[in-house]
Amino acid sequence: MEIKRVGVIGCGVMGSGIAQTCAEAGYKVIVLEISDELLNKGLSAIKAMLTKSVSKNQLSLHDMEAIIARISGTINARDFSVCDLVIEASTEDMELKKRLFAEMDKICHEQAILATNTSCLPIIKMAMVTSRPDKVLGLHFFNPAPVMKLLEVVRTIVTSEETIAIGQCFGESLGKVAVIVQDSPGFVVNRLLLPFLLHAISLLENGTAKREEIDSAVSLGLGHPMGPLKLVDSIGVDVVLKIAEAIYDELRVPPVLLRTMVAAGWLGRKTGKGFYEYPQSK
Repeated sequence: MEIKRVGVIGCGVMGSGIAQTCAEAGYKVIVLEISDELLNKGLSAIKAMLTKSVSKNQLSLHDMEAIIARISGTINARDFSVCDLVIEASTEDMELKKRLFAEMDKICHEQAILATNTSCLPIIKMAMVTSRPDKVLGLHFFNPAPVMKLLEVVRTIVTSEETIAIGQCFGESLGKVAVIVQDSPGFVVNRLLLPFLLHAISLLENGTAKREEIDSAVSLGLGHPMGPLKLVDSIGVDVVLKIAEAIYDELRVPPVLLRTMVAAGWLGRKTGKGFYEYPQSK
């Protein structure tokens, strides 16, 4: 399936960045927000970022106007009926995301792909509230989305190979390096990053070193562009806590695979599929 029109749910920091990235790559984009106020704020942020690029001679005024023309905003979810790909970029709240996926499943045409930008939540739980779990995947962008080159393309155990291939090609069309990862807590980057950040916070908490010393030690000793505590502030302390709690919740026993299979409805002999497949009698 060819993707021509992209829908983005949310026009906050990540949503506006994703919308801008898609429009820069030539896609027509519809951005959804819950109010005109939030929508206008997000669209203004896109224009401000593009204007900054023009002032630095990184973008022509003509190209900026063309990018903006490819982006339209709405507060009516039904406008997503024309979208071939919808990327959800709402807050990290599983119940909210599940409601959005169930709504998009009813609105979007049957071939449309539904994606989430979640950085830590189990995508399988969002997929299973839809009638098209094979067409659900993660497209995890990094902030700022127009600048960061990495895109984690996340597959659940029910995502089809075709959906993953489309997701990877879409990411590459945005100029991203698209890496395919499994639907596991924190995926790759946050799974590695969070313990590092939490250890830095613990060092500050127990008095091992002051905040400036911790950040300087990491920046100068490891060559990181930013110390871990400044990075936490940049990401958002609340966001880091949510990611940490989500990863912790998923990594406790029982095994994550067991939770994933239950969420997918792979319950063993009684459903015809578990770790093995079982023919069902008529």
